[in-house]
Amino acid sequence: MSNVQEKSNEKKCGYAPVNGLKMYYEIEGSGKPLVYIAPAFGYAGVNSFPALIKNHRMITPDLQGHGRTADIVDRPISFEQHAKDIMALMKHLDIQKADFFGESFGGIVATMIAVRHPELVSRVATYGSIFSKPQDAVKQEVLATQFSVTPDAKGIQFQRENYKKVAPDPDYWPTIWSKVGQAQFTGFSREELASLKMPFFIAVGDHDFVRLEHSVETFQIIPNAELAVIPDASHFLLNADQQKVMPAIVTFFEAPTEQIPFATTKTGYHPRETR
Repeated sequence: MSNVQEKSNEKKCGYAPVNGLKMYYEIEGSGKPLVYIAPAFGYAGVNSFPALIKNHRMITPDLQGHGRTADIVDRPISFEQHAKDIMALMKHLDIQKADFFGESFGGIVATMIAVRHPELVSRVATYGSIFSKPQDAVKQEVLATQFSVTPDAKGIQFQRENYKKVAPDPDYWPTIWSKVGQAQFTGFSREELASLKMPFFIAVGDHDFVRLEHSVETFQIIPNAELAVIPDASHFLLNADQQKVMPAIVTFFEAPTEQIPFATTKTGYHPRETR
């Protein structure tokens, strides 16, 4: 059983024995389960989503080596293992099926769960995520500098300082920085993306380092995908000004499963018949 503690604001937190980890997680709100998977070096509590927890029970895990979840020193960081850990956490919490909201790194993990185990997934929303190998999905000027960033660089000060606030061993930062950087992602195949039948929401900022063309291409492959390009927004919109995108994400998660068809030039618009 997990060691669960209830806080005064009704947020629940606990640790679950998951695949050799003592995985920290938080639960807020009530309603349909929604698993939020944070970006690299993110963890429960860095962001809050008041608009989502009104109608959802949001579960936010700290992934291996992230936040309050200690690393397993001799186990590499991988997207596949993160996906397995989250599925094990769902089983531990007796969650049969959930919506998923993945940010950047977390969107890859959410998509991997949807591809490998669609029976566990109702809907998926992503922000700033990639779906193919970085060489195809990320702007070249960003790729050119990624291997020169050191653990003490100013560019990752936000992630570093947040990590040290809650990590079991704050001095472990250089190690986890290196391990996460070594995680390999080769991308999903076209066939894997086309197999996703659940509603799927792709959001990206117009100033993100994810190529807009990549987001559009992915949107065109996934059968029930929706695409939102957020104006005047960077990769870090959910930290800086999440209200630019949250109304669309809330609408996506709360939309009926069956919707009336879009109007076309042939059908025209008719209230309650087309949209």
